[in-house]
Amino acid sequence: MTRILCLVLVALGVSFPVMATEQPAYSVVQTLDNEVELRDYAPMILAEIDIDTTDPKRANDDAFGVLAKYIFGGNQPKERIGMTAPVQQSQAGEQIGMTSPVGRAPSVSGYTTSFVMPARYTIANLPAPLDPRIRIREVPAQRIAVIRFSGRANAARFAEEREALLREVATANLQPLGEPWTAQYNPPWTPGFMRRNEVLVVVEAQ
Repeated sequence: MTRILCLVLVALGVSFPVMATEQPAYSVVQTLDNEVELRDYAPMILAEIDIDTTDPKRANDDAFGVLAKYIFGGNQPKERIGMTAPVQQSQAGEQIGMTSPVGRAPSVSGYTTSFVMPARYTIANLPAPLDPRIRIREVPAQRIAVIRFSGRANAARFAEEREALLREVATANLQPLGEPWTAQYNPPWTPGFMRRNEVLVVVEAQ
């Protein structure tokens, strides 16, 4: 279903994350072992939705369609919002960042999928979603530890990279703030060796 949706959107001239000209702004503070980067991210705004399922792939597929509809005009005033990279996913109830959402609180089961909004928007001027399942949330500037890898990502691979990330964070005597989440930068048809995947966790800035 996701592949079909992607092909339809390409036909409509829609840009996907791999072709996106905008990603969240950050600077690399330090590179740890295992190529783990410490990055300082600028503030950002997320549009996100919870999907109540135990299957992360199904959650991502279902959420992508809802969020894509929002940025392609399913908002007030029916404005097209540029798509950025990456698409992020976390366990529902484990927020990306440390702030509260605008709207209802996250559910306590399933997965949360997020699109990063273009930097030109603020909470005041970002188009409001028509779908009540979508919430808008500000995330402050923060320091994030990130491990990057290529290939076809699945739950087992993300779990492996998550453990590698947390090991390096502990070795560097850094304190994680919350649980890690995942980020994917490419559409489904991208060859595995060209794919960019990441696992991220907020850490206490020293």
